[in-house]
Amino acid sequence: MTERERDSRRMLVGLLDASHLMPLEQVPGRVAEYAAPAGLRDTAIYLCDLRESVLRLLTGNGPNAHRGRAPGSGAGADEAELKVEGTLPGRAFQEGRTVAAGRAGGSGYRWWVPVLDGTERLGVLRVDTEFDDAQAQHDLLGLAALVGLLIVSKRGTSDAYARLRRTERMNVAAEMQWNLMPPRIYADERVVIGGVMEPAYEVGGDAFDFATAGDTVHLSVFDAMGHDTAAALTANLAVAACRNHRRKGRGLAETGDAIERAVLEQFGRSRFVTGILGELDLRTGVLSWVNRGHLPPVLIRAGRWESRLHCPPAHPMGTALGLPSQVCREQLEPGDRVVLYTDGITEAHRPGGPEFGLERFIDVLIRHHADRRPVPETLRRLVRSILDHHQGRLSDDATVLLLQWHGSSPFPPPEVRALAGVPS
Repeated sequence: MTERERDSRRMLVGLLDASHLMPLEQVPGRVAEYAAPAGLRDTAIYLCDLRESVLRLLTGNGPNAHRGRAPGSGAGADEAELKVEGTLPGRAFQEGRTVAAGRAGGSGYRWWVPVLDGTERLGVLRVDTEFDDAQAQHDLLGLAALVGLLIVSKRGTSDAYARLRRTERMNVAAEMQWNLMPPRIYADERVVIGGVMEPAYEVGGDAFDFATAGDTVHLSVFDAMGHDTAAALTANLAVAACRNHRRKGRGLAETGDAIERAVLEQFGRSRFVTGILGELDLRTGVLSWVNRGHLPPVLIRAGRWESRLHCPPAHPMGTALGLPSQVCREQLEPGDRVVLYTDGITEAHRPGGPEFGLERFIDVLIRHHADRRPVPETLRRLVRSILDHHQGRLSDDATVLLLQWHGSSPFPPPEVRALAGVPS
């Protein structure tokens, strides 16, 4: 083992050991403290905002902590906020790969490295190094991976993290929804799943959920009546009831009926929620789903719009109309994308202008798929397209849940890491 390899090991082990009693505010300073002896200097951690449009400097009060500043407030300090579009750190974030920023003064090099939680994009890490070789690249990726783990382990108890990620005031309904949702991206060797919700700071009755259990992926999308705190409560109840009954091993139709009972017990017939509840068998590629008064899923195959997945809908959950739920099935092919969405996506429009529409919605997904964009980046750009079409403001909740199945092989194709946005 070389001396540089020993320094790298000491950096990672020392930082991991120190993390147990480290609040979020100390993370930047302690990272800098342990990274410097390993030749990784002038580190700075930037985290993305909720809409993934800017990267914000994480400041702290530990040793060597970086202090944020307003852009243009003086030379030598770190920018407090960087745009995702049109910047080198933004490119590292979007593409999920380390980006070189040229010389860092003297003979050193500057790098921007994606910071991830699994496959969820958290932000980027800026690092200066003396060397540009395999060991330096190994150290950059190792430090960025550990920083991701540190951020995730601390964010659940940190209001500073929540404030840093917000560029607007958030209403109570959105506060509930974002704390309810699973991570916005998940990937393993057989599947990539990504979800988005808008308006991010005012979302009311929309929700999505997904989870894995062995060879099964569970996924669902809900759209509760209204766009207020009561709608958020209804959606929260639907997701909780769904999770509770699927974890008991109940089937899709039975789980939908259980959600309806929970809504009726709490709200009578004054509230209801539509939804798609689905399961994907990762071994066979068979997708099963029930439709409870919701828009049908869309299947994208071979880079083109294949079809909507029709299934006789039962009534929305909470209306007690007595229509039976039918479980429908579709055989997927490796590479297929299944898209669940709410009507706020397709019905978004400018005052007096045309709706965004299903055709445009699918076209955006197909174009970015053809460009081999990672799933999280495809969804980020979709949201930007919808917001631009609606002049930056949506009048209804808009949610998308996208699943891509890669096949049953335990050895994923080479592009899986790229589609998930994981550095190679």
